[in-house]
Amino acid sequence: MWEEAKRWLEWIAMQIDILLIQIASTWFMVGLIWLIQVVHYPLFAHVGRDEFVGYSVKHQNRITWIVAPVMLIELVTAGLLVFWPIDGLSKFYFRIALGLLIAVWISTAAVQVPQHGKLASRYDRETIHRLVVGNWLRTALWTVRGILVLLISKPLFI
Repeated sequence: MWEEAKRWLEWIAMQIDILLIQIASTWFMVGLIWLIQVVHYPLFAHVGRDEFVGYSVKHQNRITWIVAPVMLIELVTAGLLVFWPIDGLSKFYFRIALGLLIAVWISTAAVQVPQHGKLASRYDRETIHRLVVGNWLRTALWTVRGILVLLISKPLFI
C-alpha cells in the first residue's frame, strides 16, 4: 500500500516538474519573441548593406543555439501534458495550448526560416519588413499561449 502511494506521489511530482518546465520554457520564449520583435528585427534595417550578410548569418547561427533547445523543451513538455495530463487541470486547454505552439512552429518553418534564408545571402529591405510584420503572428501566438498556460496551471498554485 505504501509503495503504491509513494509511486503515485512520485508520478504527481514528475507531472508538476513537467508543468513547471513548460511554464518556464514558454515564458522564456514569450520574453525572447518580444525582444526580437520590438528590438532586434527592426534593427536589421539599420545594419549597413556591406555588413548585412555577415551580420545576418551570425545572427542565425547564434540565435539558433538559444532558441532551438528551448523550443524543443517547450514542445516536448506541451506534448507530455496533453498525453499525460495532470488531474484537475483542463485537458482541453492543454490541447489548445499545444495547438498554438504547433501554429508557432508552422509559422517559423513556413515564414521566418525562408525569410532568414534570403537575408543570409543579400540585404533586402522588403524581406526585412515582411520578417517584422510576419513575426507579429508568432509574437501574438506565444503571448496568448503563455497566458493560457498560466491560467491552466492556476488551480495548482492557489
